[in-house]
Amino acid sequence: MASYAVKRISREVKEIMCSEDILKCAIKVEMIDNNWTDLRAEIAGPPGTPYEGGKFVLEIKVPDKYPFNAPRVRFVTRIWHPNISSVTGAVCLNILKANWTATMTLCSILLSLQALLAAAEPDHPQDAVVASQFKDKNLFEITARHWTNVYAGGPHREPDCDEKIQRLQDIGINEHDARAALSKENWDLTAAAGRLFS
Repeated sequence: MASYAVKRISREVKEIMCSEDILKCAIKVEMIDNNWTDLRAEIAGPPGTPYEGGKFVLEIKVPDKYPFNAPRVRFVTRIWHPNISSVTGAVCLNILKANWTATMTLCSILLSLQALLAAAEPDHPQDAVVASQFKDKNLFEITARHWTNVYAGGPHREPDCDEKIQRLQDIGINEHDARAALSKENWDLTAAAGRLFS
């Protein structure tokens, strides 16, 4: 990695770690194994959203040509969101692709991702199944809260979801596969079983 890129990343990480404003947003970033190209970040789910109370871990891969090329960012913590893949954690956010400019920073990326959790863009989805469910606000919020509780340490349990997952586990389906199938089938137990056994 070029020395300019290392200096810039180093400065940006220090700014995030020391900024009171960023700390108030509950955003953190750290290097993995003292390597400036591999970073781990954490963002808190925004208040008033189904992600509230959850802590979401992200993987950031910084390219050699940073800041002229955008970092690759993915959610390590599983999340149910139209613009984030429920399978891979890949993110659909225009500033990480065509709208990237060299003036953007790690801080602006993390703040944008946190804002995306509060204002999804279902017309430009990364996960079409989640985007389809997003049209039923209540059902979407139940599913997103459930995933936040299970994977991101969120405070809100969804007992009906837990019960349906347990029913599938009782017939030999592992917990995540049961949750994924039920989520994709709008918590319809019969349809989820059909998906799993087809």
